[in-house]
Amino acid sequence: MEAPAPNVPLTFDHLMLPHLDAAYNLARWLLRNDQDAEDAVQEACLRAWRAFDRFRGGDARAWLLTIVRNVCYTHLRQVRREPLVEEFDEAAHGSAETPGETNALAWREAKGELLRQALERLPAEFREVLVLHEIEGLAYKEIAAVAEIPLGTVMSRLARARHKLSAELAALTGKESSHGL
Repeated sequence: MEAPAPNVPLTFDHLMLPHLDAAYNLARWLLRNDQDAEDAVQEACLRAWRAFDRFRGGDARAWLLTIVRNVCYTHLRQVRREPLVEEFDEAAHGSAETPGETNALAWREAKGELLRQALERLPAEFREVLVLHEIEGLAYKEIAAVAEIPLGTVMSRLARARHKLSAELAALTGKESSHGL
């Protein structure tokens, strides 16, 4: 996007509309339904437009994605589709580490539909960080701002999400997981 000329005020359209695809992508993965995702993005855009006078600059994408995330979680709480927070389970979140090369290979070998199915099986908090980091390309700090969680939580949640995704991919392909799950 080309920067506007000096002294031209930045409008809602200039700052927010370029991020609608990312907003829909996040909403779709959190809500698991195309229509619900469209509704959530529409609601988030309306909320962002109403609050635009309070936007003080900075990362417009992170600001919009934060609103989308909040709308999605409100929707999930209302329909009680799934618990928002997964209990810590030592067996599931154990300290066994998968080498980075194994994870990279799993990502490369996973085909679109298989990966989509595995992502769908993950709890929302894990899908969220994976989508924001791996698909939308947000940095850890940006994810922390969007998800309103500490930076350390982003890193640990992303590690656990990758671990769970690897296990789900292994389960879908009928192979045993390399980390003993």
